[in-house]
Amino acid sequence: MSFRRERSLPKGGPDGGDGGKGGSIYIKAKETHHTLTDYVTRKHFRARDGQPGRGKNQTGKAGGDLFLEVPVGTVVSDPNTGEVLADLTQQEEAVLFIPGGKGGKGNQHFATPTNRAPRYAQPGLPGEERRLKLTLKCVADVGLIGLPNAGKSTLLSRLTAARPRVRAHPFTTLAPNFGVMTLDDNWALVIADMPGLIQGASLGRGLGLRFLKHIERTRLLLHLLDVTQGTGKNGLDDFHVLRKEMAAYNPGLLGKPQLVVINKIDLCGPERRELGVLQEGLQDLGIQSAPVSALTGEGIEPLKELIWEKWNTLQEKTC
Repeated sequence: MSFRRERSLPKGGPDGGDGGKGGSIYIKAKETHHTLTDYVTRKHFRARDGQPGRGKNQTGKAGGDLFLEVPVGTVVSDPNTGEVLADLTQQEEAVLFIPGGKGGKGNQHFATPTNRAPRYAQPGLPGEERRLKLTLKCVADVGLIGLPNAGKSTLLSRLTAARPRVRAHPFTTLAPNFGVMTLDDNWALVIADMPGLIQGASLGRGLGLRFLKHIERTRLLLHLLDVTQGTGKNGLDDFHVLRKEMAAYNPGLLGKPQLVVINKIDLCGPERRELGVLQEGLQDLGIQSAPVSALTGEGIEPLKELIWEKWNTLQEKTC
């Protein structure tokens, strides 16, 4: 609320300026961010308030908008209802979640022929408060899954230029690793190596639900089996364990295109009988398989070609 007081204008009227609009809060996807750890320790965020209006009809400065930057692939949902509010899958994609409060009007707006000196102004409206849940689901073309120690990280290092940590003990991979597989100058696929799944993962055992969600993003699944685990068709037990955990978490995962990669064939005997029996068992299930040795590199190039053929088929179906 303000009035003009100037010597040349003895009857100056109200000149209270409007209040500035409060800042809005956006959530924005950035490729430079890879985790949501920034939101673990700090849980409250507030955009700046708008500045109050001043005399001489000066409108207050608007509060600056706040952009919360998250990795590409972040899902924003309501923590109470579970409703998905946004799925940020594109770089630089930004969604408005909390609009800023509206600035109030100065007393200049309330002058009338019968009330030429209004001594009141409209207060600004308060901003909104909202609770949001952020969940990161990796965005990749191909998902590499298997039991612990199946050789997923080693295979990723063979298929791509990625250099994940490789150790002899289980659960070496504690977070998804990414690599880009190129066949020529015009073709590249992003492959994600998921931490090992174990029986009961859908119930939270091992790393469990923390990483099963990432498989939902991929278009093609590579099941990695260790040929040295079990003998003959009993080697399919690992495959069925993986399928069971996927179905328990989300039955829709079973409908994804898949390819089985049989690893560690360098440890088979000269005749490789166990490999033949395992491939026969997969063929009976209608599952295509590819034998490789991620350690020595045997079968890696044919596997790349097979992945390329599978991907081309998926692209044609999409078109």
